[in-house]
Amino acid sequence: MILRSSPPSPFGRKVKIALSVLGLSDRVSIEVADTSNPADSLRGQNPLGKIPTLILDDGTTLYDSRVIVEYLDWLAGGGKILPPPGPARFAVLRAQALADGIMDASILRIYETRFREEARREPKWLDHQAGKVDRGLAQLEATAMSYASGATPDLGEIALACALGYLDLRFSGEWRAAHPRLVAWLDGFAAATPAFEATRVKG
Repeated sequence: MILRSSPPSPFGRKVKIALSVLGLSDRVSIEVADTSNPADSLRGQNPLGKIPTLILDDGTTLYDSRVIVEYLDWLAGGGKILPPPGPARFAVLRAQALADGIMDASILRIYETRFREEARREPKWLDHQAGKVDRGLAQLEATAMSYASGATPDLGEIALACALGYLDLRFSGEWRAAHPRLVAWLDGFAAATPAFEATRVKG
């Protein structure tokens, strides 16, 4: 299989960590994709031109990250990073949705500053996205628990680690000062999950 992604992508990182946790890394090669390049084959593999996109052995493509990680869990036998149908599964899916939402809002903030000249940027839009991140982090800080060392991370935890890692990468870790419990949680996750450091983009 082939994973089309880009090193800074938090959604691609989520898939890469899932691959490692599930013991599937050796079954997938990673090819860098340029979402802004019309000539990149990505747009033929995923009409949305988005990453990550997983190309299966038979040429079928899967996207987005939520679909890919569910497929990978199934491929690994099921019930590894996603609980079986029931309340526990919905709790993990909700946690993933919150972390994914933080990543989405953070990426939109980056795009606004990357693709618009400063005079054309919309402060209300930036504040709107920042509010999503702030509220999400506040809820997570209030409910954060120490990471259980040695436990296999579930999909919600993997997504949360990627969201916090992206905030470190793109926003200089500004979130850390007001969220000590999340900092401690992430430290525990990183210590228990070597793939987190292995997929970190430096600088």
